[in-house]
Amino acid sequence: MNNLIKVGMAELKVAKSPQIIRTSGLGSCVGIILYNEKAKVSGLAHIMLPDSSCARAGVLNRAKYADTAINDLIQLLGKEGVSSCLLKAKIAGGAQMFKFSSKNESMRIGPRNVEAVKEILCRLNIPVLFEDVGGNMGRTIEFNPATSILEIRTVSKGLVQV
Repeated sequence: MNNLIKVGMAELKVAKSPQIIRTSGLGSCVGIILYNEKAKVSGLAHIMLPDSSCARAGVLNRAKYADTAINDLIQLLGKEGVSSCLLKAKIAGGAQMFKFSSKNESMRIGPRNVEAVKEILCRLNIPVLFEDVGGNMGRTIEFNPATSILEIRTVSKGLVQV
């Protein structure tokens, strides 16, 4: 299937109809779909962490962090002629994959990722039309820019389309 665009962990890519865009392995990570229904263009970022300020010295992978990945995805979509004021969002992931006895905030990576994504999208006036976040299960998501349908696959729920 050469119309399938695969997005790996800490990556972001853009897809145009008739392409479909997919990412797997969303545990505590969050998959962010930004799209424009009329233009039939979408972008997907597979973020791992909420904020690039926690990055170690060296080369910064901007797709790894919510604060930088969302801005970069908006710029990529802009290069495809999509105005940021016309974008909508769907998000999935942010699970708490492991139980910790500690209440340490740094162990709540999934919930912190979801909070960061929502805050950034709210600040940018991009509405989140659907979310499937939290819980303790991994997800695979696939988005079709032609139909604006997001498919979410989990072991416990099977396939859900929204």
